[in-house]
Amino acid sequence: MKQRPILMFLALTSMAISLAAQTTESPVKVALRLLTDQLSYPTAFAAPNDKTNRLFVCEQKGRIRIIKNGTLTTTPFLDFSSEVLMMASGDEMGLLGLAFHPQYAKNGKFYVYFSKRIPKTPGIDHKSIVREYTTSANKDLADNASAKDVLVIDEPESNHNGGDLKFGPDGLLYITLGDGGAYNDLHGEIGNGQSLNTLLGKILRIDVNQTPYGIPADNPFINKENARPEVYAYGFRNPWRISFDKQNGRLFAGDVGQKNWEEVDIVTKGGNYGWRVREGTHIKTPSDPDPRNWINPITDYGRQEGISITGGFVYRGKQIPALYGKYIFGDLMGPVWTLTDVNKELWKREKLSISKEPGQWQIYSFGEDQSGEIYLLANLLDDDKGAVYKLVKGQ
Repeated sequence: MKQRPILMFLALTSMAISLAAQTTESPVKVALRLLTDQLSYPTAFAAPNDKTNRLFVCEQKGRIRIIKNGTLTTTPFLDFSSEVLMMASGDEMGLLGLAFHPQYAKNGKFYVYFSKRIPKTPGIDHKSIVREYTTSANKDLADNASAKDVLVIDEPESNHNGGDLKFGPDGLLYITLGDGGAYNDLHGEIGNGQSLNTLLGKILRIDVNQTPYGIPADNPFINKENARPEVYAYGFRNPWRISFDKQNGRLFAGDVGQKNWEEVDIVTKGGNYGWRVREGTHIKTPSDPDPRNWINPITDYGRQEGISITGGFVYRGKQIPALYGKYIFGDLMGPVWTLTDVNKELWKREKLSISKEPGQWQIYSFGEDQSGEIYLLANLLDDDKGAVYKLVKGQ
């Protein structure tokens, strides 16, 4: 059956109803507690449930560092930089994601997402790889020899790699993949974001307890013809950071826009989030078929407020009670916001007041420890240093 072209005015009208139109200043005051500024381009953060209270931070060039008892250790937990592809500052490739197995305290397994160098190949720029490692007898060192590739994806361009890894409350691994890069997602007839027969432009869900991985029986497209069974949700441009709410298990994603709009989505099984047909809540490619089943973001913002969204976490810690239940996220150029769930169709966005911001910075990522406290990973432009801060109660 031939699909209808998009009716732009209907789409825009229905979308505009559900989103908060303006940003206000949050009454909550927070401060930043510096843990370290001795990193190189910190991209990802993870805290295993092994009762050691260690914090692990990825450096884009291919190293994982440990913050132990508040101090950055000298020896990397893992260094495989010789395999990792990162061309220059501002590059979207590199070591991008880290997740510890839910049973890490028993099996020592953890997973990384990185860009791998390959010989020159027509149509393939590089490979994105999800790899499993095991910790050595020394808990502060990974066993390099244990490396096992779980998933390998051909990337047609250098950018839009996604790269986040998170284990869900169901014990399954969720993986974010961008649309393959370049401009306007000009891949195939409808773009990678809308095509179910590619992993690009998707959030995947797999079972890493099988070899090399298994497909969960209730994945939404497992029995659909010409669809990849790994796909959990689709219609993404570059979902750089995702997170699960510790309390209710909702999955949040910050999807990086092309040149006009950034968005935050609550991701549901089988959901279509619109790219390349739309960017945020705004029609991008009116000539594309109308998917009719897209899901609205809970907020979007334009270039007057930021340039590249950095998804965060719902705060479930105890040190800043006024933030409890709010989704904290930011933008590469520096603002940090909160989103409050007012009702099922309205989220209130407020700019978070941070005392003593460290000059010019770029917010690369957020992190969450086992207690639900939130951390911010940034590159300090004045000194070209990578830093990790803990959000604490302000005055």
